[in-house]
Amino acid sequence: MQPFHLAFPVTSLAKARAFYGDLLGCSEGRSSEDWIDFNFHGHQIVAHLSPSEAGHHNTSAVDGDNVPVRHFGLVMDMGQWEALAEKLKKAAVKFVIEPHIRFKGQVGEQATMFFLDPCGNAVEFKAFANPESLFAK
Repeated sequence: MQPFHLAFPVTSLAKARAFYGDLLGCSEGRSSEDWIDFNFHGHQIVAHLSPSEAGHHNTSAVDGDNVPVRHFGLVMDMGQWEALAEKLKKAAVKFVIEPHIRFKGQVGEQATMFFLDPCGNAVEFKAFANPESLFAK
């Protein structure tokens, strides 16, 4: 599978570097005074300095949660997800949606968590006990 590329706005490159690099462990690639490439688990994400565009503004109801409409993230294996949830809790990251299991007992049952980066962008990490459920109907 080929990696995806995602560009997103941030209010501060220093905050983005600390969050994605230091906290989430994404290695840094090329950069300039206006943007930074990060290796997001084998995918390329690029934080572009654009303060007026950063942040999330709307939510959508999903299985009892108010999910930030504009968000990005990663599907992990369950062990990685559990380890990241613990790491984020220990780092006192404030969750928009606490780590939990969504769609319990249904097709697509998944572990999920949402939080904001320091620039207000919503990030979701999820995992499936059964990875084949990712696109199941």
